[in-house]
Amino acid sequence: MNLESVKTLYLAEMARSLRTVLQSIVSPVLSTSLYFVVFGAAIGSRISEVDGVSYGAFIVPGLIMLMLLTQSVSNASFGIFFPRFSGTIYEVLSAPMSYWEVVVGYVGAAASKSLILGLIVLATARLFVPYSIEHPLMMVLFLVLTAATFSLLGFIIGIWADGFEKLQLVPLLVITPLTFLGGTFYSIDMLPPFWQAVTLANPVPSSAAPSTPSICCRPSGRR
Repeated sequence: MNLESVKTLYLAEMARSLRTVLQSIVSPVLSTSLYFVVFGAAIGSRISEVDGVSYGAFIVPGLIMLMLLTQSVSNASFGIFFPRFSGTIYEVLSAPMSYWEVVVGYVGAAASKSLILGLIVLATARLFVPYSIEHPLMMVLFLVLTAATFSLLGFIIGIWADGFEKLQLVPLLVITPLTFLGGTFYSIDMLPPFWQAVTLANPVPSSAAPSTPSICCRPSGRR
C-alpha cells in the first residue's frame, strides 16, 4: 500500500472540513444543544429516570450515535460524490493510487471527522448534564467500528448517486428513521412487546438497545 498517497488524500479531505468550520463543527454542536434544551428540559422534567439513569444522561449515548451515524454517511458520500460532480475525481484516478488506497483515504477521513464530532458532542453534553463513562475503552472501540462501517456505507452511496437528490435519499429515508427508532430518546422497555421486537431487529441500535453497553453513561458519582 502506498501510505504516502493515502496520507495525502486523507489530509486533503480533513483540510476541506477546516474550511467549513461553521457547517462541519458549529452546526452539530448547536443541534446537540437544542436536543438537550428541548428533550432534556421538556421531556426530562416529566421523566426523572430511565433504567436508573437520569433522563439527561440517558440520551447522551443516543445523541452521540445519532451524530456519528448521520455524519459518517454524509461525510463519506459527499466526499466522493463532489469530486465526481465537479470532475476533479479524474485527478485522483490518474494518480499512482490503487482503488483500495482511494477507499482508505476517503473513508478514513470521513470516519475521523465523525469521531471528532462525536467527541465534541460528548464534551458539549457535559455542559448540560453530569455523567461518567463506565467503559471508556469499549466506548472508543464501538465508536471507531461504527464510524468506519457507516463511512463505508456512505462511500458506496456517493458512488451510486448520480445527483444530489439520490445522495440524500438513503440518509433521510433510511438512516435517520432507523436511528430514531433505535431508542435514542426512550427505553425500549416502554414499548409494547411487538415494537420491542421491531426495535431489537433494527440494525441501527442506539443508547437503549442491549447491543450498545459500551457507551452507557451514568450520572457522576453513581454506580
